Amino acid sequence: MDFTFFGKAGSGTFRWFSEGLREVMESEGHRYVDDPAAAKLVFNFFPEGRPRPFRRSAQAVFVCAVTEFPDPFTDHIAQGYPVLPRALANLAVGLVSSGNGDPAAHFITMEQGHYVIPGNSSRAEYFRQVYSRIEPMASSTLVINNFFVPDLPEALRNGDEITASIVRAGRKLDQLDLLPAPFPMDELLSPRDFRHIKRLFGIGGLSYGNISSRYDADWFWMSASGVDKSNLGRIGEDILMVKGYDADGNGMIVSHPPGVEPRRVSVDAIEHWMIYREHPGVGAILHVHGWMKDIPSTHFNYPCGTRELGKAVADIVREADDPNRCVVGLKNHGLTITGTSLDEVFERVEGRILRTVPMG
Repeated sequence: MDFTFFGKAGSGTFRWFSEGLREVMESEGHRYVDDPAAAKLVFNFFPEGRPRPFRRSAQAVFVCAVTEFPDPFTDHIAQGYPVLPRALANLAVGLVSSGNGDPAAHFITMEQGHYVIPGNSSRAEYFRQVYSRIEPMASSTLVINNFFVPDLPEALRNGDEITASIVRAGRKLDQLDLLPAPFPMDELLSPRDFRHIKRLFGIGGLSYGNISSRYDADWFWMSASGVDKSNLGRIGEDILMVKGYDADGNGMIVSHPPGVEPRRVSVDAIEHWMIYREHPGVGAILHVHGWMKDIPSTHFNYPCGTRELGKAVADIVREADDPNRCVVGLKNHGLTITGTSLDEVFERVEGRILRTVPMG
């Protein structure tokens, strides 16, 4: 993947970090380019407390914010997470200098994950570990395009029994306290940056978890991106019909009622599509920001909405004793749970889901 540096990468700690990062990236086959417009991965450097967003010209560009976090760094949500929306980034790296040796690198993910690389190892080992956290993003392809078609059959424009089950599932997740509060990006971003991210990604907030249920052999209903899962209802806005995947355009085909301005479907639609296509017996899929003991999980922390994450999950589902009723852990993300229906999913897992996702 072509990558570049943007912002304040040429002095002090940032210079040390960017030199080591470039060295390890190039050793792994990635190519440095001078022009940010030509890069697929941009490392955006800025001082502590002064995030400067890198405004993508295309959706399929990853941005990793690199900044400094305060010492002591004790609350990754309050002290670190706001960097992500303010910098319009997919991943944030905060360097914490304690005055003894190299800084620790704190990684903050969009899913509120937090993991640390200590600064007390050799230079080669340090940047090898840094790369191990960046590599899933540097080797992924986003599938977040939506191709909207205003052709939802009239009989479905007010929903059906399946969408009613999705509404119930969203309320159930809220009752089980499995819906972390959506992050209010409009309160953290300038009006210009908020308009930019809405135009680029079609979202107005960050929410966690998604719900889908099969309609027929090819189509499935799914919750929209960035909506309050505890208050779903509007067809075309809260719940969408996914008709398939357009490989040439690298996007999901979404049907909606005529006259409705649709929201984008959840970024995990590609993952759900892969599972439904391969396993006709899967009738519903639930993704939650939680964990369960003794489950198979993906080996790499691929970003949400990428083909690679979808394939990794689909591979594990395929190997399960019963693909129609299985639980897959998504490293540093949460759980993907298949079932014959959403009601059946909750019957199996209620009371077993841990709210804390292990990071590592």
